[in-house]
Amino acid sequence: RLTVRLEESLVPEVDAMEADLVVLAVGMVPNAADGEAIRTLHDAQHRAEHGESEVQKEEARKIAEELAHHQGTEILNLDYRQGPDLPVLRYNFPDSHYICFPYETRRTGIYAAGAVRAPMDPGQAVEDAWGAAIKAVQCIEAARRGEAVHPRSGDLGVPEFFLQRCTQCKRCTEECPFGTLNEDADGTPQLNPLRCRHCGICMGACPERIISFPDYSVDAVSSMIKAIEVPEEDEEKPRILALLCENDAYPALDAAAQLGKGWNPWVRVVPVRCLGSVNIVWIADALSRGIDGIVLIGCKYGDDYQCHYIRGSELANTRLGNVQETLDRLALESDRIRLVELAHDEFQRVPEILDEFAEAIGELEPNPYKGF
Repeated sequence: RLTVRLEESLVPEVDAMEADLVVLAVGMVPNAADGEAIRTLHDAQHRAEHGESEVQKEEARKIAEELAHHQGTEILNLDYRQGPDLPVLRYNFPDSHYICFPYETRRTGIYAAGAVRAPMDPGQAVEDAWGAAIKAVQCIEAARRGEAVHPRSGDLGVPEFFLQRCTQCKRCTEECPFGTLNEDADGTPQLNPLRCRHCGICMGACPERIISFPDYSVDAVSSMIKAIEVPEEDEEKPRILALLCENDAYPALDAAAQLGKGWNPWVRVVPVRCLGSVNIVWIADALSRGIDGIVLIGCKYGDDYQCHYIRGSELANTRLGNVQETLDRLALESDRIRLVELAHDEFQRVPEILDEFAEAIGELEPNPYKGF
């Protein structure tokens, strides 16, 4: 007889049983194409042929050789700058925020169902298809009304581009998680409104601040920050700016407030659509106004990310790393800026995060820009 050790994945329990026969299911791996890898391959092939230098051409040839197995694997042939197929996560399953949005992919209007989305049996796949069909109907109706789909369902504002100042840096086309922007031969972004999720990540990426929404812009949030009253240095009362993601962190703060939780009175809160929409100019405006500390609280990122916009928190963390290096060079403590990851159900942590950050800021000298 065979002893089989069983481990429950949902609860930490381990059991063992004796069996005469063990039947193992065949592992499921979807027949998916890696759209982003295909795009990287095509770009490398183009640089290998039209590169500006021999060094660039040689590096491109190496990349093309490494990704050669993706040649001709296209399935959907989508007209997206970021690749012709769905971005995939592990094991070729489509990448998306499945915790809050089942069936959703990073391509608006395309819904993965059945074993393409996750391992499941035929009965589960049928039920999964019903759910995906309903989401598709919702998407069609939203498009007919000119509205955004989840997470900002019903939002009518689309990004506006002041292209006269565009430097073709391609940050917006590269960093948009949903492939909203294509680009022309010169690298100028081309907006596809029906793909847009209205997250504002492109706005946060743009160094020239040429991207805005009718009700959400760099200037609007800058005005909110500049309107914050900053105590004088002799008052010995620091001022702290908290930028909170409206999807998880801000509702968590609201839940904590409803339970009667309090936090340090030095803090002033400004909600943002996503931490990825935070433009570095907001950090500069806050510090130049004399604000002593800036804390950004958003969704968790990494392999098990919970960001509603896929990469928003991760992009914000990368950008802030560059800002902190600049602060160190200017002899202004990098500890004045902090990014914290938070899940929606961790509302009890929000007051603790704000209080701990306020305590850390209280130990620093006042912002030297106070009074200027």
